[in-house]
Amino acid sequence: MSAFDRATAVRRRASTSTYDVDLDGGWSIGGRPNGGYLLAVIARAATDAAQREHPLAVSGHFLRPPVGGPAEVRTEVVKAGRTVATVRATLWQDERACLDVLVTAGQLPDADADHVGTPMPAMPAPDECRSRGDTPFRVELLDHVDVRLDPATVPTPDNAGAPVVRGWMALGDGSVADALALLLAVDVAPPTVFRLGLVGWAPTVELSALLRAVPAPGWLAFEAEASLVAGGWFDENATVWDSSGRVVAQARQLALVGRP
Repeated sequence: MSAFDRATAVRRRASTSTYDVDLDGGWSIGGRPNGGYLLAVIARAATDAAQREHPLAVSGHFLRPPVGGPAEVRTEVVKAGRTVATVRATLWQDERACLDVLVTAGQLPDADADHVGTPMPAMPAPDECRSRGDTPFRVELLDHVDVRLDPATVPTPDNAGAPVVRGWMALGDGSVADALALLLAVDVAPPTVFRLGLVGWAPTVELSALLRAVPAPGWLAFEAEASLVAGGWFDENATVWDSSGRVVAQARQLALVGRP
């Protein structure tokens, strides 16, 4: 079992629709579990409850940040059709709802795309990119995930520019990223507003992800971009490609502009 599988493991209580989980603080940023990691935990419980193989669409509303440790995911299969099932799943910790998620579950297609509007951008190879681990603050997540940023988009004071961050991601233990790991990939980039000099804690309020295919083995490429920063809020659009250049995930989130 990979480190990611262990960190996202769920255990269903007998004769209930509730799952016990142990949130792994090692998949955190500044002591708070990463949003993509949390969505992967919840999606694992939701797909099990629906008896479907993959999450296809995941929309999460972040109510309050949990911490590492015991928690539970309460699920409700809202509808089970022939093609997809819809599951509502809520993460609870200390009797408080932390994250409310709607999951559409089914089977990811294994077919060539009829149209691709977002071709993979040209980027230096992972070995030519800068490790995201080179940060002045603690990012626990990077103990388990290898993130390499395109030097042209690394958010540093001397590299300000458009709010775009590109890079590569792989699981640190060498295991192959599966469909659930794509939920991590869409939220693994540093906040794009860092490129505007707006550096600080930037909590996600809502994140919606579409999973499009099971990724091929190898590095995952990602690009995240903000299209509007206003009134203390920003959006972030993310696209993920697998090693074959195929789009495997897309996401959009709403977040608060970082504060020191």
